[in-house]
Amino acid sequence: MRSDPKFPWYDSQWLSAYEATADYLARMHPERLPEFRSAMDILRTRPDFRVRHLKGFLSRELLEEIRGISRSLSPGELELHEAVNFGRWVVHDHPRLVEIQNDLTDRVSELAGEAVEPCYNFLSMYSQLGRCPVHMDAPQAKYTLDICIDQSQPWDIHFSRIVPWPEHGVVGDDWDDHIRNDPAMAFESFALEPGEAILFSGSSQWHYRDPIPATGSRAFCDLLFFHYIPAGVRQLIDPAQWHALFGVPDLNRLPEMQACKSYAHAHSDHEKGGIQSL
Repeated sequence: MRSDPKFPWYDSQWLSAYEATADYLARMHPERLPEFRSAMDILRTRPDFRVRHLKGFLSRELLEEIRGISRSLSPGELELHEAVNFGRWVVHDHPRLVEIQNDLTDRVSELAGEAVEPCYNFLSMYSQLGRCPVHMDAPQAKYTLDICIDQSQPWDIHFSRIVPWPEHGVVGDDWDDHIRNDPAMAFESFALEPGEAILFSGSSQWHYRDPIPATGSRAFCDLLFFHYIPAGVRQLIDPAQWHALFGVPDLNRLPEMQACKSYAHAHSDHEKGGIQSL
């Protein structure tokens, strides 16, 4: 979890780098700022985008195949770095799941209303300690296909309307409660059954899950996240590339850029793009 008081939510390193870059360009290279902001427009989500609840999304055969993959994973294949903070084990970019994600690209492009390409994916296996705090994703997950694989009972996920990026951060220790309870956010709630999916735009929608509901037996929820980006923007979503893309070498010296790269390096063994969504 981030400690930055301006950007205290999970997965906000990218936005911190973006805000710092825009501020630096405004002060030191104002002639480059319009180009930088304009280039980022493709990563913003159009205001009329709506969450898509896709019932019967997976065939029974494909659902059982994915369940078989999750059951076959050895302890050594499970990533444990989120077991304490999020109550889950994750596995990134399993080869078969990469194939399935690639096969779904055309359908996701149609649903999203723009051409997309796969970025990364992960299987997320929540335990009885599962939780998903209020957050907004990095553009590496502009579009997310959230698929329910198995669960003890339905677990609601809540999405705000499409909102502008909070480029200047949030204010106050109770910022998350303020976002949850703000009527202007127009939160909608969805519950998935196994084999169903939701397509949402996590980089422009606040979203969260309350702690997983307790049941008479072990509470759990296995979810598969396929993350997609607009086609052809792979360099643009990587802050480490901005100094070259925009011809400003000194961008690499920004503390926020170094922090973003350090985070990506620390997670490079198990996260495509260096930044992960919930």
